[in-house]
Amino acid sequence: MKLTEKTLEQKYLYRGKILDFHVDRAELENGRVTTRECVDHGGGVSVAALTERDELYFVRQYRYPYHEVVLELPAGKLEKGEDPLEAGKRELREETGVTGKNYVGLGRLYPSPGYTNEVIFLYACRAASRGENDLDEGEFLEAEKIPLEKAVAMAVSGEIVDAKTLALVLKVARLAAEKKL
Repeated sequence: MKLTEKTLEQKYLYRGKILDFHVDRAELENGRVTTRECVDHGGGVSVAALTERDELYFVRQYRYPYHEVVLELPAGKLEKGEDPLEAGKRELREETGVTGKNYVGLGRLYPSPGYTNEVIFLYACRAASRGENDLDEGEFLEAEKIPLEKAVAMAVSGEIVDAKTLALVLKVARLAAEKKL
């Protein structure tokens, strides 16, 4: 098996500020042709900032597609050409007022590889200081600290449903237990 598909034709249906939608015709490795519906996204970043008391900074914000408030770690989209670590530092400061230190890269996350090429870069750090947040225009959220142990329990129980947050909470818990953060 080759586990590849060849794009034969690509038709864009919509190009937006954040997302582009296209429908492709693709040839499978057995020669059959199929349709692929795709969402292009410029990517994002999320940061877990751990305090000296082993608490994580979270944000609660209304997420329109779900019509509910979602508990998440600070995150945001990457600007074109922006370094993911610098974007993470910016988002952490904007959403929580926290400046971090000793940043550790924790890999990438593909939130839904069946239909989007979005990549979310994951980071952890120790919280160094906290000032005022600086939210983007039209951004409304509440920041709070949750003990790491409680956050892990919330991830396991299903109280935390955001994929990037689930991954980061569990990775940070492992690093903290191994005294690597």
